[in-house]
Amino acid sequence: MANHKSSKKRIIRNEKKRLENKSRMSKIRTFVKRVSEAISGGKDKAEVQKALSEANSQLAKGVKKGIVSKKKMARTMSKFAHKLNDADKK
Repeated sequence: MANHKSSKKRIIRNEKKRLENKSRMSKIRTFVKRVSEAISGGKDKAEVQKALSEANSQLAKGVKKGIVSKKKMARTMSKFAHKLNDADKK
């Protein structure tokens, strides 16, 4: 256990941040899963676009907060764009 007052504060602050980050990541994963389910479930294009837009928004917030890297966001959105285009062709 920490001995200094500042160390104790840091421990408390780190725990709060960890819980916030955990919550945000959970939210991001949920929106990403919704897009996957919408694409694989054969939903109409408008519904998939809406889910994709919401996921993009959540990923951008994650990047802004430093939880998700820019490259991860770009990869994920690119993957969904390709899946959406492939689904349209079929």
